[in-house]
Amino acid sequence: MPVPGDKSISHRYALLGALASGVTSVSHLAPGADVASTMACLRRLGAAIEVTSPGAVVIRGRGRDGLTAPAGALDAGNSGTTMRLLAGVLAACPFRTELTGDASLSRRPMRRVIDPLTAMGARITSTEGHAPLVIDGGNLSPITWQNPVASAQVKSAILFAGLAAEGTTSVIEPLPTRDHTERAFPTFGLRAMTAPEARSVSVTGIQHAVAPAGLLRVPGDPSTAAVWAAAAAALPGSVVELTGMCLNPHRLGFVRALERMGARIDITVEADVAGELVGTIRVAHGSHETTVIDPADVPGLIDELPVLAARAALGGGLAVSGAGELRVKESDRISALVAGLRALGVAADERPDGFVIDGSRRPTGGVADAAADHRLVMAFTLVALGAASASTVTGADAVAVSYPDFARELGRLTE
Repeated sequence: MPVPGDKSISHRYALLGALASGVTSVSHLAPGADVASTMACLRRLGAAIEVTSPGAVVIRGRGRDGLTAPAGALDAGNSGTTMRLLAGVLAACPFRTELTGDASLSRRPMRRVIDPLTAMGARITSTEGHAPLVIDGGNLSPITWQNPVASAQVKSAILFAGLAAEGTTSVIEPLPTRDHTERAFPTFGLRAMTAPEARSVSVTGIQHAVAPAGLLRVPGDPSTAAVWAAAAAALPGSVVELTGMCLNPHRLGFVRALERMGARIDITVEADVAGELVGTIRVAHGSHETTVIDPADVPGLIDELPVLAARAALGGGLAVSGAGELRVKESDRISALVAGLRALGVAADERPDGFVIDGSRRPTGGVADAAADHRLVMAFTLVALGAASASTVTGADAVAVSYPDFARELGRLTE
């Protein structure tokens, strides 16, 4: 089965298309509200974006120097990726911009991008390190930034800003993170230098993006596919084949975790599209094993941890540590996840930086509150599939942030 386009890549193609000189055509964009927020902000900055069919757009970029001051604040909605990456772009623009978001986004930490961008020369005011952000951009200086958190969003914000700084800007990470930005740069005529052994990436400044020839197709989103993969892994007799998938090595941590939990998985690489490996993931139920996910594993599967918890709730068990970042997502995903699992009859315990799930008993079913968090909607739905009695997930409308067709696909797969 195909899944929606990858959300992380969709954001980056949209931003790079707006910064590029020329016309960028993109298909199979992520359909949710987060990418729509990025598109809306870019339009307000002067980029012409035409929707040509569902999931397909033509972006007429203005070049970095062609972006214009918006009339009023830019609303990033619920999207942390929109706010953080766009902050990196706006840090180089010689005008004032205000970035706002919804109540959830306004609680999320932005000091992690404010500090490096300020060190480069941007002037940014905030509400105690939270949105709204008011950015006065302009001439930037290069930096070497030792990132205290493993965050692809922070890394990408600095790289976008570094494109406009005279000299070389480098980011050093505590642990490897997603590298979609670095992989996309060459497609848009930009250069990034990576040193995996040093966990660093660098860009030289005064680079200008150029729109790529031909159509860019966004590969399938592993974080979205994870719920179907986990369902097949958990439910006896189940098999699912996920096609057109992004097989970026930094996105397959959940696959390796499912294998350790007992799933039988085959991966077939079929193409290299704009620097991203694309292919098929086939997942079948195997056995139920208890698994440990430690801090070194977390950056490669941070978004999939709720679904992995749901998989463990249906057999085996799971202990997670080093995942304190979950507390500053769309919800406090540790507290909300454990509370929802308990409401469904799962033995789950909260830890300061993780959780422990005991899947030795079948969930009873019940009513779980998704805390307006799209990842939790999918996780609790998976638990409900294997529960002994009926279940209700409240706040399920939040799934539209990343997967508007989730309920329809669920119905099709469970007919």
